Amino acid sequence: MKLSVLLPLALALAAIVPAHAADLQVIAGGGIAQALNEIAAQFEKASGHKLTIRYATTPDLIAMAKNSPFDAVVLPREFLKDAEAAGKLAGATTDIARVGLGVAVRAGAAKPDITTPAALKQALLKAQSVGTVPASAAGAQALKLFERLGVQAEVKEKLQAAPGPAKLVEALATGQAELGLFLINVLTAPGLDVVGPVPAELDQQIVYTTGAAGDTAHADAVRAFLAFLQTPAAKAVLKARGLTPA
Repeated sequence: MKLSVLLPLALALAAIVPAHAADLQVIAGGGIAQALNEIAAQFEKASGHKLTIRYATTPDLIAMAKNSPFDAVVLPREFLKDAEAAGKLAGATTDIARVGLGVAVRAGAAKPDITTPAALKQALLKAQSVGTVPASAAGAQALKLFERLGVQAEVKEKLQAAPGPAKLVEALATGQAELGLFLINVLTAPGLDVVGPVPAELDQQIVYTTGAAGDTAHADAVRAFLAFLQTPAAKAVLKARGLTPA
């Protein structure tokens, strides 16, 4: 092949694959895992960089940020309420998506009426068991919702507290929990039927934000990743996975 042909090809490949591919350590909220895994695969293919993503609930993310190295974050804004954890980030964060709470049951099970606060209250009271992820930012919102409806005591007695989103889906799919209340994108999963979003007057949106670690050794690669999260391709994945892009 002629040099005149090879040179443009080499330049094009260099624009896609960096001279020194980085292995970025990312910590992220479990509620965005499905979308972020898909976006991460696209970014790796386009950039040549590698992403290692550790998912956790917000309290664990805060502990991870304080005690272990990372390069970037994709997590609920509640993380920023911890001053020490937020101090590990370089400058301001950028919101990329939001999502609200929903209700789900095992696939094929009867769907209760949840269209009004009163109806949702009755559904929670009638359910034999209620599942959520109390240790997460979304789970905290669910607990506040129970309190607002005046059913916190009743739900506490039958609460199926899952350690993470995947375990909540499993508990609902197997019938361990009759009713699930969590991020609606997480509940849109095989083995479950989504009843619907909680009434608008009760909903508290979880906002996912992104940022770079202040001490990352891969600043250019991190900037590329954070920029990729705001591309039309990434936003299309977020939307397809039930989140509203920022």
